[in-house]
Amino acid sequence: MIIVGLTGGIGSGKSTAAKMFEELGVPVYNSDLEAKKLMSTSVSVKEKIVSLLGASAYKEGVLNREYIAKKVFASASLLQQLNEIVHPAVRLHFLEWTNKQENNYVIQESAIIFENNNQDFYDYIILVTAPIEVRIERILKRDNTTRENILSRIGSQWTDEKKEKMSDFKLINEDIVKLKLKIKEIHCILRSKSS
Repeated sequence: MIIVGLTGGIGSGKSTAAKMFEELGVPVYNSDLEAKKLMSTSVSVKEKIVSLLGASAYKEGVLNREYIAKKVFASASLLQQLNEIVHPAVRLHFLEWTNKQENNYVIQESAIIFENNNQDFYDYIILVTAPIEVRIERILKRDNTTRENILSRIGSQWTDEKKEKMSDFKLINEDIVKLKLKIKEIHCILRSKSS
């Protein structure tokens, strides 16, 4: 089975692209969603997070996302340490999930494949991009945040240009019709590679 990474910066529209692949029958693993579940349900992950960030990381047993975001996006070191707790747990969970799938290929949607030096985990990598102002607009609509916070988060990720050099496919997520066509094209290529 071919393992494909789907990546892109915050607000690039990875989830939109992922949904389109799902509509074509491709199993998609959403790393962000699964990481949040593991941060809320895995006893060992919770213990490590509390040890790193303090008891305020959870409010009445529920993940305090706002507190965690404030802490880690202000400190590259804390962000890295948090990633070192969460990402191995997600990786293990993804591999267990992959073993249960019956398809030519599966996709793992993950924002920071390259930043974590995880590109070797994948047979192919698809990069989703969008113009910076489009990304900012999307995030402002979606999240309760500020332009300043968004730019700080974008700044903590690699640039699209840098990611593009290491990706096998690129999706520009600005026009939904063109995006759909490009996804169908990539889908056909990946199916032919796995048969």
